Amino acid sequence: MRVKSLLLVVSVVGIATLFLSASIFAGTTVPDVIKMETKGYEKHEKGAVSFSHKKHSEEYKAGCGDCHHDAKGKPLANLKAGDKVQGCIECHKKPGEKPKGKDAPKLSKKEALEYHAEALHDNCQGCHKDFNKKNNSKAAPTTCAKCHAKK
Repeated sequence: MRVKSLLLVVSVVGIATLFLSASIFAGTTVPDVIKMETKGYEKHEKGAVSFSHKKHSEEYKAGCGDCHHDAKGKPLANLKAGDKVQGCIECHKKPGEKPKGKDAPKLSKKEALEYHAEALHDNCQGCHKDFNKKNNSKAAPTTCAKCHAKK
């Protein structure tokens, strides 16, 4: 009887440890590829971008703060993989791009970045252009078709 009780206790503790470890690990991982499909849009005009988080962090050595920033645009350099982050749409609340055309209002940079697509493109294209300039290459994509999947 005593052996059965001990075996039961050891089994329960083992299973609890397994579940606890799995939940801790799950909270510290980041998907290798993130499909950039923001729910704030009624319809996406272009195909969703598949962002390789793994490639950017491991191959290109991009730190968390290279993409993630605070409300003032300052890099969140203290982030670690798996930390909870807000989606871009949480702050850049206007879906789509800023108004364009001859009748479009003239917007400041800050006003333009209120538009979700403007903020994403500014962040990604700015980094890609800097990378290309620094490396004297055209490896990092800067045009629509190079990032957006065909529909």
